[in-house]
Amino acid sequence: MDSAARDDVRNRDIADTLRFAVVSVDYRLAPEHPWPAAPDDCEAAALWLVEHADARFGSSRLTIGGRSAGATLAVATLLRLRDRAAVDGSAPPPSSSAPTSLSGQTPAGRHIVDEYFIRAYASHVFDRTRPDISPIYGDLHGLPPALLVVGSDDVLLVDNLAMAGRLSAAGNEVELRIYPESPHGFTGHPTATARTALSGIASWLVEHVTQP
Repeated sequence: MDSAARDDVRNRDIADTLRFAVVSVDYRLAPEHPWPAAPDDCEAAALWLVEHADARFGSSRLTIGGRSAGATLAVATLLRLRDRAAVDGSAPPPSSSAPTSLSGQTPAGRHIVDEYFIRAYASHVFDRTRPDISPIYGDLHGLPPALLVVGSDDVLLVDNLAMAGRLSAAGNEVELRIYPESPHGFTGHPTATARTALSGIASWLVEHVTQP
């Protein structure tokens, strides 16, 4: 839903506060453009950045992330790039509760299996456990450090716990932060908890992007 411009204020804040260049992908939306249109667009943008970021923005150090559906696309894009051997050592920023499974077979996924957005995005796919749709089922080895941010009242909390566990079991550096009494996508709300979470995200990004 909506467009990349929806996050302009948040992205500008990141750019101004952290002095990062921020690229937001206006990927195609379902149902007009179901899977794999969105990850195809994200991969195309990421590959362009791998090739041109140093010349255009003065650094080849890249992060990737998103919230809600954007977080799922971020992980799917990382898996694609890893398999292409296109990136090495980039740090993905956090997801604010990522629906890492659209299969309807995980504990949290069963709660959203009939939601319109899943039908719009992937109703034409028989097996929605394929990692490009549900990254939690993927081979997660060899990924950069990850931060997952989720609220304790998020319907997808259990899947975030599982995703953090699978990332860790695959040998990746992962940090999971759970904020009390917070729903899905809480970092987009004008609350003290959201401000605290966003401040923590900024600190995590600076630490990981600027380290040798």
